[in-house]
Amino acid sequence: MSQDSALQRDADALVAQGAPGVLVELSTPQGKVKVRSGYGDLERETPMPWDARFRIASFTKTFVAAVVLQLTAEERLSLEDTVDRWLPGLVAGNGNDGRAITVRQLLQHTSGLSDYFADLSELEYEKGFFEHRYDKLGAVSGVKIAMSHRPDFRPGDGWGYSNTNYLLAGLVIEKATGRTWRREVTDRIIRPLGLGDTSTPATSPDIAGPHARGYHRFPAPGTKEPGEPVDVTSMNHAMGGGADGELISSTADGTRFLSALMAGELLQPAQLAEMKKTVPAEGTGAYGLGLAWTPASCGGYWGHDGGIHGFLTGTGVTDDGKRSVLVSVNTVTLTGAGPNPLAGLIERALCGD
Repeated sequence: MSQDSALQRDADALVAQGAPGVLVELSTPQGKVKVRSGYGDLERETPMPWDARFRIASFTKTFVAAVVLQLTAEERLSLEDTVDRWLPGLVAGNGNDGRAITVRQLLQHTSGLSDYFADLSELEYEKGFFEHRYDKLGAVSGVKIAMSHRPDFRPGDGWGYSNTNYLLAGLVIEKATGRTWRREVTDRIIRPLGLGDTSTPATSPDIAGPHARGYHRFPAPGTKEPGEPVDVTSMNHAMGGGADGELISSTADGTRFLSALMAGELLQPAQLAEMKKTVPAEGTGAYGLGLAWTPASCGGYWGHDGGIHGFLTGTGVTDDGKRSVLVSVNTVTLTGAGPNPLAGLIERALCGD
């Protein structure tokens, strides 16, 4: 079976599992392959735009981590700096201690800090989502929400995914440079790589340019079963300050970024090596600094997935950067899929001929 036929089969399978629409791009030394399936707009029954832009959610963390590592190469900060070195007194109370947490632990999710986003449970239900989708917390407020909880474990004693870590990473970037993390990501990654579809929308609820509608299946009243797809395209995705998952991008830009990262276009060898130092991470294989390692039939691949109301992003890139793939689905609530619904497609794309 040809590569494009295999990708098309996998994209169609995701639609059969409840995806309104799917867009996939695979970049290889032989060229690019792009397929789509389903609808970008259910009401109009129009396809996913080939050049769609979408919320990449936590894939943003890889961009932010790359900026931090660039700053370490410039000796403007160190991975072993404590959070308190840059943000004195912010991480404190209820057993939280910024003097005991390093920048490395933020990027690797080994800080033990509670995830502030878990407290925003009203977003899980349709009524709460539409009441709060334009809320603006800001990074400091998001961190303070996390500080109302005891840490999940002592720094360095475990691994636990927490968006709070990247709110803090964004604030560290701002303290170290005097500029916003958005400006640093733009000037250090987006512009040099020519990522014309990638943007930092801040608190704007809109997706500029061509895009699919994003859908979410909220639990039906009185049950935990997902209901019918509801259009949730418009929302403030930077609710907590954005460094944990704000960016908007495209399949072309995402694969370009991943390949450039692995090929050493963004980081010096020492910093890329630090990014690839992993710890065991439940549900993701192993986790480095803003980058996950997933075992596969051809050895494994790097990447970082992202999911938020309306959009699910899956990514993968080979260690040498020669093959990269990005999958965009316009819902995060697939009804017939397992816990890692995009993993099979990504593995077959990267490990195929």
